[in-house]
Amino acid sequence: MAKRILILGIGNPLMTDEGVGVRVAEALMSGFDFPDSVEVVDAGTMGLGILNMFRGVDLVIVVDAIDRTGHPPGTVMQLAPDDLAPNQIMHSLHDIRFVDVLQAAEFTGIRPEAECIGIQVGSMEQWVTELTPEVEAALPLAVDAVFTVLGEHGVSATPRTESTEGAAIIEAIRTKNEMPGR
Repeated sequence: MAKRILILGIGNPLMTDEGVGVRVAEALMSGFDFPDSVEVVDAGTMGLGILNMFRGVDLVIVVDAIDRTGHPPGTVMQLAPDDLAPNQIMHSLHDIRFVDVLQAAEFTGIRPEAECIGIQVGSMEQWVTELTPEVEAALPLAVDAVFTVLGEHGVSATPRTESTEGAAIIEAIRTKNEMPGR
């Protein structure tokens, strides 16, 4: 039986580079076909709301923005959840770190393995949906990092030759261009 894998893109796409995890999830969803045992989700800023998604999952791969690493903006790192925790971006005392969500899951008897891909931010300006150039340039590296983790677990994906209509709509909203089919 295939290992069930959940890939979560976490972040706020309305705050410049803080949305990079969501952008990686969008790139994965629009550019690749995965085996049925793999699910890619734009988890936004759901916090404990993602806890229920862990049921029946063997491996969770989280992609998120990180800060204060000492590395230049756009640096992509593969981290354990405990190593991600001190560098996760917290906006208020109500935010929760991914490692805390994993601990809450453990209290309910859910214990998925977890891997994290962190991308060092350059800016987190509010109400800006574009990534900084350094972080935008790192998107392919972050996607490759996800595929490295998948490969370590014997999983691969098939690149799509054309993007989906949903991805074209998301891109039109992001760039404020005309919607496809209009």
